[in-house]
Amino acid sequence: MNKKDRIKELCQILNKASEAYYAKDEEIMSNFEYDSLYDELVSLEEETGIVLSDSPTRKVGYEPVSFLPKYTHPSPMLSLSKTKDREELKEWLKDKEGLLSWKLDGLTVVLTYDNGILSTAVTRGNGEVGEVITQNAECFKNLPVKISYKGHLVLRGEAVISYSNFEKINAKIINPDEQYKNPRNLCSGSVRQLDPKITAERNVFFFAFSLVEAEGVDFKNSRYEQMSFLSELGFETVHEERVNKDNLLEKIEWYANEIKTYDIPSDGLVLMYDDIAYGNSLGNTAKAPRNAIAFKWQDEQAETVLRKIEWSPSRTGLINPVAVFDSVELEGTSVSRASVHNISVMRSLKLGIGDRILVYKANMIIPQISANITCSDNIEIPKTCPICGEETVIESTDGTDVLMCKNEICPVKQEKALALFASRNAMNIDGVSEETIVKFIEKGFIKEYADFFKLEQYKNDIVSMEGFGLKSYENIIKSCENARKTTLPRLLYALGIENIGVANAKLIASFYDYDFDKIRKADVDELSSIDQVGEVIASGIVRFFRNEKRINEIDNLLKYIEIEKIVSDVEKDLIGKTFVITGSLEKFENRDALKEIIEQRGGKVAGSVSAKTEALINNDVNSSSGKNKKAKELGIRIISEEEFLNEFNIIV
Repeated sequence: MNKKDRIKELCQILNKASEAYYAKDEEIMSNFEYDSLYDELVSLEEETGIVLSDSPTRKVGYEPVSFLPKYTHPSPMLSLSKTKDREELKEWLKDKEGLLSWKLDGLTVVLTYDNGILSTAVTRGNGEVGEVITQNAECFKNLPVKISYKGHLVLRGEAVISYSNFEKINAKIINPDEQYKNPRNLCSGSVRQLDPKITAERNVFFFAFSLVEAEGVDFKNSRYEQMSFLSELGFETVHEERVNKDNLLEKIEWYANEIKTYDIPSDGLVLMYDDIAYGNSLGNTAKAPRNAIAFKWQDEQAETVLRKIEWSPSRTGLINPVAVFDSVELEGTSVSRASVHNISVMRSLKLGIGDRILVYKANMIIPQISANITCSDNIEIPKTCPICGEETVIESTDGTDVLMCKNEICPVKQEKALALFASRNAMNIDGVSEETIVKFIEKGFIKEYADFFKLEQYKNDIVSMEGFGLKSYENIIKSCENARKTTLPRLLYALGIENIGVANAKLIASFYDYDFDKIRKADVDELSSIDQVGEVIASGIVRFFRNEKRINEIDNLLKYIEIEKIVSDVEKDLIGKTFVITGSLEKFENRDALKEIIEQRGGKVAGSVSAKTEALINNDVNSSSGKNKKAKELGIRIISEEEFLNEFNIIV
């Protein structure tokens, strides 16, 4: 492969990883692997002079996905250039004074205060457009919502959840499949909640790391003075050390020792010039400011020997490879297992039994394989499911190969599906663990969803089971009774429909006015018109509700539960209609506001005109813009904002 093609390939791989990480809070590759590929791309771009328009070295983050109001930052929030070389930091600083501080691993938030009161809080988002989270920010445990300074103040910082709080929250989640992967993902989801109460429950803290604006204050041209000013106002700031070329390496070593017991997630350090004017005079690159640089920790790695690959089935039929190796000490704990994610990753590592491998902990939590020294590549992929013995198949999605069990009655699918049904975000049958469900399945007490609500008939059997008793039985029955009354979003998630998480379940329920029958009867085209659903997810929903076994299970379940009625007063008169919005608006603050109205009524807003477009909304009907030309070519109506409102009887 030539260098140009390799650049294209790296851009595709890294952008896919960034989309998963920033938009969905998922990780499809380790930090170690991402950094390695990113560094390779930077090197190739410098060598060839080729920087593609979609290169992650030019873009920052990924488009936010949520129902929170969008906010365009006055100027782009850039990422920092990074290094893992301590001497390079020293060379960068030269003879200047600097500030060395933690690089915290959470969610960056921009705060604005006016007249001493918090006026807005916005996430970084993709660097250009963030999300307004003001109410949630007011729930941060250590954030001053009122300050003595009455001028216009703008600052940036990191919202974080500590390791100890992360572990406490996970300890309350019985089902391992539902536990959060790392503090960063938990924090991101907590900060971007629609309900501030959830944010408040998660113990989110805020650490200021830079001051953007404070009118009328003389900081004597010093970043240190700015941070002292914020501290005096009551903000908790990142710990920082004043450094120069003589003590920089010593201070880095101090941080290296501190991080071993530091309770706040940190993936490195930030070095910034103390001289504000000098730093600003250096300007920016396309992606990064030149007044600061990030230092990433070298991951603590250990060499060990791969002893076997275990194949772990899930409720979806996916069978994941798990590496089992000689135990090693990493970040203060003993590690002997690591997920290999999928067949593509396993093949890329060329794993073989007896291989010498290097392992590390991503974010100091999740064991990962960073490299294979011997690369014997001798792992045999099982031809049958380790649980049911039925034939397995390899499926490929977006170039990633995964191993699947297609047996619909595979026992592990039943166990995992019933555990999901009872889980916290689903029917919330409190206290019924996956271990208990497995025991009940083995005894024949539970075969399908409805059986949770018929356990009274097994009272004597349950009471006499080892580890149970009358009190345990009574608690289980009480939890099942409490779960009988539920909401449609909870039920949709509980059914375990492919690709339907908590957010999608809420979206679909709202679209159909919380009418379960409408969802069961919906077709692919109608479901695909829901924003953020699409044909793949829609097809999965239709398949689920057309499956005879599922139909019977759901009908049985509905005899025992009550779905709370939620009445929507918004008419769904735009279902199946797609609009495109362009030009300036008069009745709405921005396009997102108009888009929200259309989506509330069941319609969809697209970015480009096509043959399926109902109408192009443009107040300049006679404009010669590309979208107007396209609409005229296809015979698509061009209507003004006023015409749209009148036609669909919308009052604003």
